[in-house]
Amino acid sequence: MYTNMKELWTSTSADKIMKGTSTKPWVCTGISIDTRTLKQGDLFVALKGETGDGHLFLSEAARQKAAAALVSEKGETDLPTLRVSDTLKALEALGNAARERSHATRIAVTGSVGKTSTKEMLKWVFKDQGITHGSVASYNNHWGVPLTLARMPQETEYGIFEVGMNHPNEIRPLSQMIKPHISIITSIVECHIEFFKSEAEIARAKAEIYEGMERGASVLLNQDNPHFPLLSALAQGYGLKVYSFGKTTEADFRLLSYEGESERSIVLAEIGGERVSYILPVPGVHWIYNSLAVLGAVFLAGANVRMAAKSLATLEPPSGRGKRYKGEFTVIDESYNANPTSMRAALATLGQSQGKRKIAVIGDMREMGEIAQQRHEELLEPLLHNKIDLVFCCGPYMAYLYDLLPPHMKGGYALTSLELIPFVLKVMRGGDVVSVKASLGTHMKPIVEALLAVQKDSMKKVS
Repeated sequence: MYTNMKELWTSTSADKIMKGTSTKPWVCTGISIDTRTLKQGDLFVALKGETGDGHLFLSEAARQKAAAALVSEKGETDLPTLRVSDTLKALEALGNAARERSHATRIAVTGSVGKTSTKEMLKWVFKDQGITHGSVASYNNHWGVPLTLARMPQETEYGIFEVGMNHPNEIRPLSQMIKPHISIITSIVECHIEFFKSEAEIARAKAEIYEGMERGASVLLNQDNPHFPLLSALAQGYGLKVYSFGKTTEADFRLLSYEGESERSIVLAEIGGERVSYILPVPGVHWIYNSLAVLGAVFLAGANVRMAAKSLATLEPPSGRGKRYKGEFTVIDESYNANPTSMRAALATLGQSQGKRKIAVIGDMREMGEIAQQRHEELLEPLLHNKIDLVFCCGPYMAYLYDLLPPHMKGGYALTSLELIPFVLKVMRGGDVVSVKASLGTHMKPIVEALLAVQKDSMKKVS
């Protein structure tokens, strides 16, 4: 990832772009919307939203040595300030200007599952081939996308963007900001179904990413997904070139074979007409599919496919999406998000893991609407199939599943994750493998943190 400290924006250029006048000249080397992660030299953007108002943190931004502050109202601060009527719209203008001044190949990723993992893989492989900039964490919404764009240095060669939604009409404006040269739709599954009548409607919402692309630009689609025909037809309607990845013989970027091990996969694929073998240091077929999309994007970007395949061997999964922590027992952190498809994948990965006992700590899958109870109860089958030894559940919908579990599999149930922690910690033994997964709103991260604290403490005692 590109991390040098060259100037990113000056007050002279920012004033023109955002149509304001700074109180003093300034130069920034980065942009922040959160004083908890603000670095010296950042432009602090005081966003106002449902959950907070950045103007309340101007004094903290000054204490952290921000270069200046972008504000929409007067405030007492020693920082140079650029006042505008709407800080989010000003940030969008800055993002658009960053896109226009850069010659970077822009790649956008969306889909029901695997967005962040695929985005992280893209950043990982492209960083070895040129100056690469991309979304951090899951900055994929109405403020995350313009922030990522505005942070993009002019020298960037590859720009990687994650685009998310949970309602229709959310992706369209984000794509129009990014104007991707290459877009990836990882897969369409039953996710956010509370806000859609069908999976086909979800597919159409994801296809809004086409609307910011120029005719002749490239789209990468999962050919093995049942919504491939719809997504392909919609793309062709926008004059886009459609490429596919998958295991079917018609796929442009094709999975030929793989060997799945407990902690890695050995993959043989055909990319651009050539056979490429590579190692993925994470288990699971879903990671393999995402890696095909990544290597396909590398090919379409004109970069070195074999170098990218080699880079994949050193990949580390992002926090909350399958990262493993080894100690007296092993923790698999899948706590960031969940839907029925990703939950099944996580349970399959746990089932393949090497350990004395396989323990699932799972919480509610959100935004499932009227089918929520049914989808939670249906998790009994993959739990049994993958021979999970012990199951802990939290959340109102997981109560339905917990009631169905055989007595020997019941580890404990609580309404909230915090209440569940003592039950989980009490049973942990050396050699166990525990996987923690739920939707973000179920707040499972504290369980992971508690497990890691015990794991760390046990390692100290051994040493």
